[in-house]
Amino acid sequence: MTSRVRQRGRRINRERWGREEARKNLEEQARIRGYRFRIQHQLNGNAANEKTQRWTNNTDCCSWNGITCDIKSGKVVELDLWGSSLNGPLRSNSSLFRLQHLQSLNLSSNNLAGILPDSIGNLKYLKVLKLYGCRIFGKLPYSLGNLSHLTHLDLDGNEFTGELPESLSNLNQLTKLLLASSKLSGNFPSALLNLSELTAIDFSSNQFEGMLPSNMSSFSKLEYFDMSVNSFSGPIPSSLFMIPSLTRLNLEKNSFSGSVEIGNISSSPSTKLQELSLGGNNLSGPIPRSISKLVGLSYLDLSFWNTERGIVDFSIFLHLKSLTLLDISHLNTRSILDLSLFSNFTSLILLHLSGNNLHISSALHLPSPIGSLALSSCNISEFPKFLQTQTSLFFLNISSNQFQGQVPEWLWRLPGLDYLDLSQNSFTGFEGTSEAIQRSPIEMLDISSNSFQNPFPLLPNSTRQLLASDNQFSGNIPMKICELVALETLVLTNNNFNGPIPRCFEKFNTTLSVLHLRNNNLSGNIPRGFFSVGLISLDVGRNHLSGKLPKSLVNCTKLEFLNVEDNEISDTFPFWLRMLPDLQILVLRSNRFHGPIFSPEEYSLSFPKLRIFDISENHFTGVLPLDYFAGWSTMSSVVYIAYDKLHRFIGFTFQNYHKSVVLANKGSKMELLGSSFRIYKTIDVSGNRLQGDIPQSISLLKELIVLNMSNNAFTGRIPPSLSNLTSLQSLDLSLNRLSGTIPPELEKLTFLAWMNFSNNMLQGPIPQGTQIQSQNSSSFAHNPGLCGAPLNRSCGEGEARKQEKEDEENEEKDQEVLSWVAAAIAYAPGVFCGFVIGHILSSYRHDWFMRILRSYA
Repeated sequence: MTSRVRQRGRRINRERWGREEARKNLEEQARIRGYRFRIQHQLNGNAANEKTQRWTNNTDCCSWNGITCDIKSGKVVELDLWGSSLNGPLRSNSSLFRLQHLQSLNLSSNNLAGILPDSIGNLKYLKVLKLYGCRIFGKLPYSLGNLSHLTHLDLDGNEFTGELPESLSNLNQLTKLLLASSKLSGNFPSALLNLSELTAIDFSSNQFEGMLPSNMSSFSKLEYFDMSVNSFSGPIPSSLFMIPSLTRLNLEKNSFSGSVEIGNISSSPSTKLQELSLGGNNLSGPIPRSISKLVGLSYLDLSFWNTERGIVDFSIFLHLKSLTLLDISHLNTRSILDLSLFSNFTSLILLHLSGNNLHISSALHLPSPIGSLALSSCNISEFPKFLQTQTSLFFLNISSNQFQGQVPEWLWRLPGLDYLDLSQNSFTGFEGTSEAIQRSPIEMLDISSNSFQNPFPLLPNSTRQLLASDNQFSGNIPMKICELVALETLVLTNNNFNGPIPRCFEKFNTTLSVLHLRNNNLSGNIPRGFFSVGLISLDVGRNHLSGKLPKSLVNCTKLEFLNVEDNEISDTFPFWLRMLPDLQILVLRSNRFHGPIFSPEEYSLSFPKLRIFDISENHFTGVLPLDYFAGWSTMSSVVYIAYDKLHRFIGFTFQNYHKSVVLANKGSKMELLGSSFRIYKTIDVSGNRLQGDIPQSISLLKELIVLNMSNNAFTGRIPPSLSNLTSLQSLDLSLNRLSGTIPPELEKLTFLAWMNFSNNMLQGPIPQGTQIQSQNSSSFAHNPGLCGAPLNRSCGEGEARKQEKEDEENEEKDQEVLSWVAAAIAYAPGVFCGFVIGHILSSYRHDWFMRILRSYA
């Protein structure tokens, strides 16, 4: 009897359990169907992805592509929608976060622009989370620390900011932590050392700084460690080389300094290392001989190691027979490297030796199938004969040597050569038949800074990038360039070309991304119809071009760099440029632009990514409104420009395109080149006829380095809130009609090395701060009311006290106005309480604030 009761009880319990499970499964199906509806909405009319196009209401969701269910329970345990064309942010109330049994979630390579909500922490059984390449921004949520079962976290290629949350140290089962290519900052969290299961850590291409912890050997199972392209400093911890499992160590492109202690390799497990990348740091001293015992290395990068003109025993590399990639360029050594050292290497694919003194025997033979060879700045004067047999070569850089005469014909016959850099030599032409040259597979050809003259040489038909600046070409730009149907980059700067820009450039209206014709003698109008929709960089500065700036540029939505300086262009301010979302550098300097640079019809002249704004030496007029600089967000915050990892293999990125801008800085003209474009932020409106007060909103541009508003007709006081520009190095307000005093608050600007207040109507005592007092007296000249050092005119005590009181009153007003300007800029739905909005609307300019609201609508 008892047995039957027990059996019946068990049967009832099983039935209850079955009904409960069935109910839960129905709920699970409902959640998935709810998420399906959300996904269909996120596709925004795009064609359904292969994974989601078969998701239909009348089928079991466990049969849908991208979904895996547990065989026994029927619960959804895996969701994989990688590359499914999803658009829109993850919502905190999404049914996705109610899939309580989910163990693997992969939404990578979708456009999920938005924050990662705290709700991610609800998926408590999650083991794998992959959200790489999703354009997610904001801080990493603290709730990630709730995912105690997580073993794989991949958030590469997003736009996260801020420091890593401390809660990550709770993930004690984590094996892979991948956070590369974002905007994360702060120090390396020492709490991560407690995650002893980690096998891979990748923080590359972020903004981390400080020193690495000294006890890195706590990562006892670590195999892959990549901290490249950050701002880490100090010594490289020797404990890294004591991790028994480590196979790949990449610390390149940081600021590590000092010598490197690898330790006693014979008793160390570091012989498992396959990749050691230490290049592009500030390392110094001798190269450790113990590197020769890392016999398992396949990739070794010691580039830019400063041996301080010491002796390098290159024989230490002889034992590394497994090397496929070796970069020992720019070692700053007086030793001569004999290229025959590599005669017994059979696996080398990449060999970069630039910046060293080489000895190359005419009988040299390298058996390796070398694909990438860099011999730049090696004092070579004759073409190495061994190159003729390098049939696997796809990249060759022999720039900055002592070559003369013509480029030999056999070079065009190398079957796989894609990239050829011949720049900064004394070449005069090409040897070879037209067939040999035009049938060459070369796609990227750099002949800049040589001695080429007319006629313009024949080019390979496959040419995509042509850099031919700094030669002696003259006459019209040759029509044969228009025969290069795949051309993407054309740089002809610093030659003597004249005549119009060829109309046949219209052939490139779908391919051309870079067009630089700077510093020639070109004339006529800039053609309207030849701009490629993919144009990224346009530089036609320092010519004799006239007419108007073509409005067809508004179709170039990828445009980042626009320079038309020193021409004869006569036009009004191109307000339509605000439609270009990626514009970073705008230079209209020294033309005949005229009229106002503000229009009441334009609700906001917002340039969110602009870093250089130079409209100096034109005929612009009018008054700038208080909020003029309100939408220039890049100049008000630190912006990180990612380093292209391809550069370390190919050696060529957009940064190499010889961009150049002449700017006024610290009272003189300065040419901005190379990496300066990555960090420089400047505004120059000098030499116009602008009037009225200096806009208060300029004080919000905290990352501004150069500010030049000289030679206009500005009136009113110098805003004390300029002291907010804490990165400012150069300030020129001379040749205006400014009145009042020089604000003592400017003493706070510790980086301000140069300033000029001359030729105004300023009065009162000159502030006594070190930065101000270090200026020459000419910086304060021709202000009849100014007194005190460094001028020879002394101030009376009564005048100083009166002026101090006025300054205090003016500062209070100034800060009050600046506060509501900043508040209005920060405004977005849900940010402000009604009280603050009401205060602004009732106390200040209603029409201006409504323009701000409309710009965010």
